[in-house]
This record gives sequence, C-alpha cells and structure tokens, in this order.
Amino acid sequence: MSKLLAVIKILPEDDSISLDKLKDDLKAALPKGEKDLYVHKFQEEEIAFGLKALKVFVIMPGDFPGGTQPVEDAFAAVKGVGQVDVEIVQTLPG
Repeated sequence: MSKLLAVIKILPEDDSISLDKLKDDLKAALPKGEKDLYVHKFQEEEIAFGLKALKVFVIMPGDFPGGTQPVEDAFAAVKGVGQVDVEIVQTLPG
C-alpha cells in the first residue's frame, strides 16, 4: 500500500498561542485507529509581526478514507487553530 505525505499549514488564532502546546494538541487530534497515520515532524514558519505558522508533515495511507479532509477537520477543531491549509500532498517512494 502506498503512503502519502501531506504538508498542512496551521495558522494560530493569534500570537499568544503556545506553539509547543499546539503541536501536542494537533498530534492528539489525529483520527484514531490507523497506525499508518501520524505526524512526522513540525516546522515553524515566520509570517509577520511575531506571528508564526506551523507546517505539519503528516504521513498517511494512500487509501485513507476521505483523503486529507478528516485530518483537516480534526486540526480545525483544535483550540487555538485559526486556519488550516493543505499545501502539498505527494506519494512517498517505496
């Protein structure tokens, strides 16, 4: 079965949101029951005026029901998340 890499950009509601807590909350929010669905890494990105975005690198099965939508919905429901945007989805080699 193929695996996908989805890079999802998370914009916090404001600059007072703790990115460390947000990272933990995003990991915990992933839909349960799928061992091949997990956060590979986070990358912080400067936006402007002290505001940072998080890029979340999610590994997921190629045949995950609903594609990235369940992950987007789970991330959007996390307290402190202002916006969720999928930047890249690509198939991983192997």
